[in-house]
Amino acid sequence: MTTLISRPDLEKLIDAGTVVLVDALPPAYYAAQHLPGAVNLVEDEVDARAADLLPDKDAQIVTYCSNAACGNSQAVAARLERLGYTNVRKYGDGIQDWVEAGNPTESAAA
Repeated sequence: MTTLISRPDLEKLIDAGTVVLVDALPPAYYAAQHLPGAVNLVEDEVDARAADLLPDKDAQIVTYCSNAACGNSQAVAARLERLGYTNVRKYGDGIQDWVEAGNPTESAAA
């Protein structure tokens, strides 16, 4: 199981600019709302797109999806780890927790 990261720790990484965020939700959800700077990568596309989206296999990567009940972030994290990514964590509480805390989001329409 992928190591979890808390919202406060994730906020620090985002503020420092030292993390790559991966939104594991389907593209329509990503387009509507995602964490600032996140890239969209769903489980079925990890093998084909990971090398282009995430060229540094040692980068700090955090996957997330909608909330703690959503399994997409774990599925994407596990596939990344199988491909050799060494520093993958999961924000298990997801975008729901992020928004409820009053943090900003982006949308594809912005």
